[in-house]
Amino acid sequence: MEFNVLGPVEVVDRGLPLPLRPGKQVALLSVLLCAAGSPVSADRLVDALWDGRPPRTATENLRGYVHQLRRALGDAGRIVHRAAGYALVVHPRELDAARFEAVAARGRAAFSAGDAESAARLWREALDLWRGTPFEDVDVGVVREEAARLEERRQAVLDARIGADLALGRHHDLIAELTALVARNPLRERLREHLVLALYRAGRQGEALAVGRDGRRLLAEELGLEPGPGLRRLEQAVLAGDPALDLPTTAPVVEDAGHPVPRQLPAHTPHFVGRTAELDRLTGLLDAGRDGSGPTAVIAVISGTAGIGKTSLAVHWARRVADRFPGGQLYVNLRGFDPTGLPVDPGEALAGFLDALGVSPDRVPATTEGRSALYRGLVADREVLVLLDNAHDVEQVLPLLPGGRGSFTVITSRNGLVGLTTRHGARPLTLDVLDRGEAETLFASHLGRDRLDAEPDAVRDLIGYCARLPLALAIVAARATARPAFPLRVLVEELRDERRRLDALDAGDPSTNVRAVFSWSHRQVGEQAAGLFVLLGLHPGVDIGVPAVADLAGVPRERASALLVELTRANLLDEHVPGRFTFHDLLRAYAADRAGELAGDRRRRAVRRLFDHYVHTADRVDRVLASGHEPVALVEPDPAVRPERPVDQDAAWAWYETEHPVLLAVIDRAAETGFEHHAWQLYHLLWTCFERRGRWQEWEEAGRTALLAASDAGDRDGQGRVHHARGWACALLARYDDAHSHLRRALGVYEQLGDPVQQARVRYAVAWTLEHQDRVPEALRQAEQALEVFRDHDHPAGVARSLNMVGWLSAKSGRHEQALDHCGRALDIYLDLGDRRGAAHTWDSLAFAHHHLGRHGEAIDCYGKAIGLYRDLRDKFYEAGTLARLGDAHHAAGDPATARALWRQALGMFEDLHHPEAEQVRANLTATNSSWSDASR
Repeated sequence: MEFNVLGPVEVVDRGLPLPLRPGKQVALLSVLLCAAGSPVSADRLVDALWDGRPPRTATENLRGYVHQLRRALGDAGRIVHRAAGYALVVHPRELDAARFEAVAARGRAAFSAGDAESAARLWREALDLWRGTPFEDVDVGVVREEAARLEERRQAVLDARIGADLALGRHHDLIAELTALVARNPLRERLREHLVLALYRAGRQGEALAVGRDGRRLLAEELGLEPGPGLRRLEQAVLAGDPALDLPTTAPVVEDAGHPVPRQLPAHTPHFVGRTAELDRLTGLLDAGRDGSGPTAVIAVISGTAGIGKTSLAVHWARRVADRFPGGQLYVNLRGFDPTGLPVDPGEALAGFLDALGVSPDRVPATTEGRSALYRGLVADREVLVLLDNAHDVEQVLPLLPGGRGSFTVITSRNGLVGLTTRHGARPLTLDVLDRGEAETLFASHLGRDRLDAEPDAVRDLIGYCARLPLALAIVAARATARPAFPLRVLVEELRDERRRLDALDAGDPSTNVRAVFSWSHRQVGEQAAGLFVLLGLHPGVDIGVPAVADLAGVPRERASALLVELTRANLLDEHVPGRFTFHDLLRAYAADRAGELAGDRRRRAVRRLFDHYVHTADRVDRVLASGHEPVALVEPDPAVRPERPVDQDAAWAWYETEHPVLLAVIDRAAETGFEHHAWQLYHLLWTCFERRGRWQEWEEAGRTALLAASDAGDRDGQGRVHHARGWACALLARYDDAHSHLRRALGVYEQLGDPVQQARVRYAVAWTLEHQDRVPEALRQAEQALEVFRDHDHPAGVARSLNMVGWLSAKSGRHEQALDHCGRALDIYLDLGDRRGAAHTWDSLAFAHHHLGRHGEAIDCYGKAIGLYRDLRDKFYEAGTLARLGDAHHAAGDPATARALWRQALGMFEDLHHPEAEQVRANLTATNSSWSDASR
């Protein structure tokens, strides 16, 4: 089925348009399509359909329109009713607007990779999807807004396509098209600029100037405005015959509106001084790499002790030469020496780079190797600058090296990373402290020369006590700036006491300790902000968001935000991304040191609030994701705790992805500090997140800590739940013996506790595991036992799950009609419950049974429904298995080409997940005539 909105709204099924009633029916369909599959409340639909003036019967009328639209679509499951409202189930490939965006994105990727020919073709293909004005004749407010947005996107892609054609030297062919476009859109300056450039390159300089003058006149007459800077500069360049307007010998990398070439460099470091020799050395390496037969890749490693100014030097130089890298500048802080012991995983850093390079999230490979390969391919022919800040070791940076000719990588690290020098030809650059003159210049840039000249002895002593370490010097200068009436001698006296100096940074010389410097900055802020700084030393993660900060401190979020701003302005904290705060390494160590001085009860209350925050937020995330797990009697939260409340699945997944490394650290820290219940409960609540994201190894490993915590707490229910979770994780990892071991222990726990429902849930997991070992009769016995218990205890979700498993296993045993009966009953229950994941599993089972009854059309239809749901749920593992079985159905139906395409998709996904099912799909591709139908469910 196709839903087309890039013109008059229409729905096409099997090549034929469906009859839709104009007016409210089309308007309802349009509003639901604008929501892109998300639920729309009845109130919002009523407001949209009746433009804020609904009749008294509007709600009843709405239900009638929904019923009519369902009938018109011929598929009752297309429109689902959830607690949040009505949603239209539509896959992106079914919506022409989504296909337009996807093809346009491929065009951007091609252009960024230097392939202007492919980019122009793809952008032309995207524009060909348009049939007129989007949502034509639908006069509804939210639809008009979406139509305007789509029209702007069309113009942006049109501009990009014309830019690519100009870069390819097609100016002669473009003149007629651009003339017509400018005539229809006389005030669009960008189109006029394209026409001026095309005429100029075609040798028609006079006509080019006339087009520019016409634009100037129209803007003045219609709007009373002067042309923008782009058109003005272009006119001047045409008059001067600027060679820069000529067609370049190679197509340049340009930027599509809204999708710029990455420019991730941090802001200029204020008060940067000295380092002349080092700056010249880096520039010399760049120049040498660009000499000779062509550009070569260069790697420079800036090393030195913490606080020496490695990052400041790298950023300052990178910004100075940024214009020499038209392919963009990429930056990541690798946090290699974070006190939490959690350096940034190379895969996570690559995900950020790929996002900056315009790769959509669904195209990002699951493995570090896959991400690295895609990243290197995208920048292979680009002159790109990569800044890898605060690296831990060689292994961390190797996947992040671009390798393309013309690239330049700058790495900062406390280590020398000798392996990069010996094996990859990196050029080392070791930083020393500033010389006395540079240190004095740094002070002068903060305080002014007059203040320094008034107390030369104090300045000399301050420089000595700071050991000419840039970080210490900068903090002292900031302290003096904040207290302009204080004589510098007061600061000297505070530094004179060596016992007050921070010794966490010690390069072998006691004069480099800077504890006192941090304490000044800490004391400079208000009392509440200073207290929050210390409490943040209790947080185990790499960074923290405002809601968690508020609960840690036991204050409202608005107050927490204000205190964080105060700490950030005092350079005690860094807001590295909006709403997420982190320490510099040394400041984190100092905060943790000070947190150790807190009274035991105060420290424990703060940590309890922090762990409460993560447990109870994870509980809300689990509910939004509709995991279907039996509820846990959670630890009672502190009254001051206000957990986050994600409003939908997108928000829930965003929270998990942001907090993922923090959550692992929280499980460990909670177990270590006597909060065992928090540890195992947080682990249990993250079940769905671990499972659907394919982080099974992490899931199993974290379970070791969670199990110890539950055991230490003497919590039998906790032990049962953790064993159950670890059993699932091991089964997904194809470690079936370990899976059975954990599941047996879980069964034993629940038998002791007298909990038959939990026993039934575990038996379902046992059946799943046995089926994947080809022990189908044993699996069927376990599934039937689970079904009986769920029926006895009136547990509809469990009944549906078990019915589907019994149906699946019946189909595996050759009893396909019986399978259809069981699975059909399961589907009815799932639809009543609104359980989309359960419905997806069941559509897959029904498809399998239809396939093996020779009903290939029905099988293909059912598999398609399952795949659509799995993709909406972002469940890659089950999607991969269903794709493989869909390939089987196409092959059996006599369409081997489609079958092989589907198998290749499934193979790629299983490989990304490192799952052994990949071998079966690979064998299927090798021997196309064999039938593969044992993919994981």
